[in-house]
Amino acid sequence: MSHHRYDGGWVEVVCGSMFSGKTEEVIRRVKRAVIARQKVQVFKPAVDTRYVHEKVTAHSGAQFEASAVSTAAEILVHLDPDTEVVAIDEAQFFDPGVAQVATELANRGLRVIIAGLDMDFRGEAFGPMPQLLAQAEKIDKLQAICQVCGAPASRTQRLINGKPAAYNDPVILVGAEEVYEARCRNCHQVSQPKQEPA
Repeated sequence: MSHHRYDGGWVEVVCGSMFSGKTEEVIRRVKRAVIARQKVQVFKPAVDTRYVHEKVTAHSGAQFEASAVSTAAEILVHLDPDTEVVAIDEAQFFDPGVAQVATELANRGLRVIIAGLDMDFRGEAFGPMPQLLAQAEKIDKLQAICQVCGAPASRTQRLINGKPAAYNDPVILVGAEEVYEARCRNCHQVSQPKQEPA
């Protein structure tokens, strides 16, 4: 945060679209904390079953040991008393209680690093991310590269069978054959729901 010593806690959020490097940035920050001999714990939602269950893994392949938890409250249960830095990946998948957990940890004097998608495939605020962004002392919004035109991308495009997902599709699809791409504002598409005949 700054060059002088600070003994209080804080919350820092890394957000952006898919493929923008959020998890990679969190891994970079926690590795630096380890080099500084700080005790670090990393948590991720149990619903995120991609890659390795007991690690956070970036699309680049970078990894760091993590505990998978089902609820935000479990973070407090599994927290070691000497932990100084807590990282939470894929925060958009957590229940709204993750914002209170982050506040409690920061109030205890811990550095809290949070990563998550700020927008869902519709381009709307995703889960608890607005509250986390509002309470953070530091925010970094990362951009990917639009896979259509090459412009900076801030949105996540969901494609099902090669076509844009419909607005009324569920935000979280389990077991669906879906593909995601990073898109800029102009190239991002969401199919509108079909109108029922009157």
